[in-house]
Amino acid sequence: MKKYMIGKSMRLFFTVAGSVLWLGIWLTGFAQVHWLLFVPAVFFLFAAATGICPGLIISKMIMGETSNTP
Repeated sequence: MKKYMIGKSMRLFFTVAGSVLWLGIWLTGFAQVHWLLFVPAVFFLFAAATGICPGLIISKMIMGETSNTP
């Protein structure tokens, strides 16, 4: 599971992005927004809180492991 962990800068990014999404949902009204908008908002804050990024896990499952070296 360590290969799916993210660093402190990414955790800060996910905290800010998740907070902006939740603020937008709140300002629009929880009953007004589509349920699909809650998925990235929950994923972002989960990744920020735990350091485990569900989006990274899903994308690596779909695309496979890739290396950054040419």
